[in-house]
Amino acid sequence: MMVSDSLYCTLWMLSFFGQYLGEDLQFSGPANGAVGGSVVFAPDNPPSTSTDTVQWHFGTALILTAVPDSTIIASAYRDRVSFDRNTFALELRNLRLDDSGTYKLTVLTSAGETLTGETTLQVFENITNVRLIGPEESLIEGESSVNISSEGTGSILSVQWMKDNSPLSPSNSIIFSSDNRSVSISPVQRSDSGEYQCTYRNPVSSQTAKLSLIINYGPEDVSVKGEDVVDLGVRVSLSCSANSEPAASFSWKFNETDTNVTTDTFTIDETDFTHSGDYICTASNNVTKRSTSQKHTLLVKEGGGGGGGGGLSSGAIAGIVIGVLVAVAGICGLIVYLTKTKKIPKINLRQNGPARGAAQSRQEPDLNYADISHFQKASGGRVNLGNKSEFSTEYAEVKHGGKSSAPPPPYGHQVRA
Repeated sequence: MMVSDSLYCTLWMLSFFGQYLGEDLQFSGPANGAVGGSVVFAPDNPPSTSTDTVQWHFGTALILTAVPDSTIIASAYRDRVSFDRNTFALELRNLRLDDSGTYKLTVLTSAGETLTGETTLQVFENITNVRLIGPEESLIEGESSVNISSEGTGSILSVQWMKDNSPLSPSNSIIFSSDNRSVSISPVQRSDSGEYQCTYRNPVSSQTAKLSLIINYGPEDVSVKGEDVVDLGVRVSLSCSANSEPAASFSWKFNETDTNVTTDTFTIDETDFTHSGDYICTASNNVTKRSTSQKHTLLVKEGGGGGGGGGLSSGAIAGIVIGVLVAVAGICGLIVYLTKTKKIPKINLRQNGPARGAAQSRQEPDLNYADISHFQKASGGRVNLGNKSEFSTEYAEVKHGGKSSAPPPPYGHQVRA
């Protein structure tokens, strides 16, 4: 830090005292100009005292001499230079390549002091006609190599390469020439596709040329999307895709038979059982001359939708659920209605004994039973209808309305005729 401060102080003192003592006329730095252009040389610290004579030289050749009354310009520079008496600036126009060199300013003050200063000029040709020359044939990934060369006119001091607006750097597959004016890529990969830029530069001009490369590849990752199981009589579409440059062309086979369909979509307007089978999509690249196939199996079933992508949609499921709920609600409402209007009896499972019997008697037809195994004559005798040793009972059914009757008499009870 101390060394830097000391150096800065020393330079400042030299500059200050040099200007004060009139030993140096300082310039900002070397000047650059383009052929046909112009440049101005002016000291940063022109003298503040009056001057007697001012001269500008190019090398040893005198350009002009200025005295208080006039300015004399050398014939070689007539119509090419101008001089400013206040700033001591020299303007040089219509620059040529041979104007490059050292320019010296000499000032003789009225006090008899001589002040001098120097600067340099470098004249460059403007850069023009920059272009890139690349391959004319198609480039295939993993197979092709490419060389991109650049050319242009003018004073070329530097060459810069870019790809897609980012600097292009050398690698195992990317190699630059010794003069940096060409680049080779071998073998090419799909990542090498893009816009290549080459810029020629010098201090006064620059120009950029561009070239686009397309690396062809594929087809790869062929995929068929569509339903696996479908119902009868529905519309079905199978879609085929592939990763390819340029875009792949497609063809379809059904059970190894050509279908003459050459689009990426195979459509069946209305399915039947004959549509079950294997659908094969083949993707082809007419540049790489490669092709890849993918098989998709379709099953047509009566009521078979729902498997492998053929399931009911969420809307259909929601519709079924709503329909079931409406049906259940309707049935419940009907039962309540019929019950309240006494068209359906209320059943109380907790009723027992007489109460239950009474409820049943109100709802069911009356049944009366009689033992007719024997009966008594009017004259007092009794007629036996069967052998008592045979355990059997005969029943007779009598239906009538009105009040409920007593239960049937016990076995063996006599009934008068």
